[in-house]
Amino acid sequence: MPDLKFSDAEPDDHERALVDALVEQPPVVRQSERVVLGGIRRAGDARHLLLPGLHDLNASRGWISPGGLNYLAESLQVPPAEAFGVASFYDLFELEEPDMPGPRHHVCVDASCALADASGYAQQLRAEGKNVHEGPCLGQCENAPALFIQARSSDPVDMASTGETEQKFNATLANRLLRRFGLVDPQSLRSYREHGGYQALKTAIEVGQEEIIRLVTESGLTGRGGAAFPTGRKWRTVANHDHRQKYVVANADESEPGTFKDRMIIENDPFALIEAMTIAGFATGCTKGWIYIRGEYSTATKRLRSAIEQAYQAGLLGANVHDGAFTFDIELRQGAGAYICGEETALFNSIEGFRGEPRSKPPFPTESGLFGCPTIVNNPETLINVLDIATYGVDVFRSVGTPNSPGTKLFCVSGDVGNPGLYEAAFGLPLHELLEVAGVQIEDVQAVLLGGAAGRFLAPPNLDLPLSFEGTAERGATLGSGAVTVFSKDVDLWSVLVRLAKFFRDESCGQCVPCRIGTTRQHEVLLQIRGTQPNESERVLLSDLSMVMGDSSICGLGHTAASAVQSAFTEGLVGVQT
Repeated sequence: MPDLKFSDAEPDDHERALVDALVEQPPVVRQSERVVLGGIRRAGDARHLLLPGLHDLNASRGWISPGGLNYLAESLQVPPAEAFGVASFYDLFELEEPDMPGPRHHVCVDASCALADASGYAQQLRAEGKNVHEGPCLGQCENAPALFIQARSSDPVDMASTGETEQKFNATLANRLLRRFGLVDPQSLRSYREHGGYQALKTAIEVGQEEIIRLVTESGLTGRGGAAFPTGRKWRTVANHDHRQKYVVANADESEPGTFKDRMIIENDPFALIEAMTIAGFATGCTKGWIYIRGEYSTATKRLRSAIEQAYQAGLLGANVHDGAFTFDIELRQGAGAYICGEETALFNSIEGFRGEPRSKPPFPTESGLFGCPTIVNNPETLINVLDIATYGVDVFRSVGTPNSPGTKLFCVSGDVGNPGLYEAAFGLPLHELLEVAGVQIEDVQAVLLGGAAGRFLAPPNLDLPLSFEGTAERGATLGSGAVTVFSKDVDLWSVLVRLAKFFRDESCGQCVPCRIGTTRQHEVLLQIRGTQPNESERVLLSDLSMVMGDSSICGLGHTAASAVQSAFTEGLVGVQT
């Protein structure tokens, strides 16, 4: 059991070497048998290495041993109980030696993969003697059923790295954000520049910081991760802060079931994200950027690391960006299997070496974010829109979409779909047109889940819904992160609701009572009535749980944990016994 004191457990030589290599200037200096503390300040600075250290230890043996965890905690001067609390928070870390040898095979069993017989696939792997874990969405919905393999002493394997799947995207409805997909070599800076890369940064430096913020503000660009907050307002607030340190954070921890757009951006166009973050840093006076990418995205992470390294070598990152115009650095952090870390303040805690639990607001990130400094948080899709705004201007950006939802949106279409994949469309396109292009037989549709697990179901009469922020709001729906999951008339929708409730029960961080108890109770009630229809008292109980979670949870997970379930009732997709 973890304690407030360091135990006598010792690391092996390999674990010791891994930690020593990670912590180049440790807060703990070992002199023979004596341990000398390196100082309070360095100890505080080093704690952010806890998460990458846990990744290294887990990858080296397939689990994190007591000795390895003890040595890492001591080296960073993190109390052992807290180090254990962080390690146990994440799904991808093992704290006990696995019963079965060999790689751990994660099989997604959420909606899109369940429709593709994920359970049968998991049984097949078990029959082959594989160590199988059935878990939440892996962000590979277009290639369902999805698989992610954690191999001991080697890089993890996602479906994109096997070469057995193809990149599925469609730019026939609009072709802005996806225009380089399939044309640019994502592992070549030269190729990116040959296709117009880094022209936007050049333009930004020429017109200046104030002009770039003005362009972003007047473009009407809003967040594409679900909140739809005005991007220019964020940038302006941070730019106005006279603080010695400010940050740009790219939130690439998309863990919303049915969502895979940011993964495909990074796999196909990683330099675009780096360039856009650099523009954000230049415009707002931020000298450092952080990219937080979900741990299951091994191919995207590998390509991003290569792209960052090439950008440094070319003088496009570092102390003298663009021939000394300004300074901007980027550091990469991998998550480790926690949906809640997509919430921006939980993400900050994760980077800083704490459990990924949300913080109460205010203060907001633009005032006090990562390491207590003013911070911009945008997801990759939001950021790469800045490239077109800087290059072509506001009028061109606003020439498509609607007045209140200008530009284009990426939609992740999966489920009972003829052509699942990533689609770019101008805001305002009717949902049924997107579905038809994706190969959906509209007459066979029972329901569409728009916005992911935290979104809402739509019945067939509502498939004329315009895909814009104002269009969805008028119907009580949400675009969310752009996930569109289709269910045919053959699907048992009650099973889908039970799985959605289990997802939120498992992914709740447990920090606040309304969410911790509410998600558990919601799942229990749905299990009790599975296979039947709820009576009035059960329906009222589910409604009350939804209200309490929505009104009093700390973060968006609790606020939206009952959205899909409640919408199934309001859309008439499931009924009530009288």
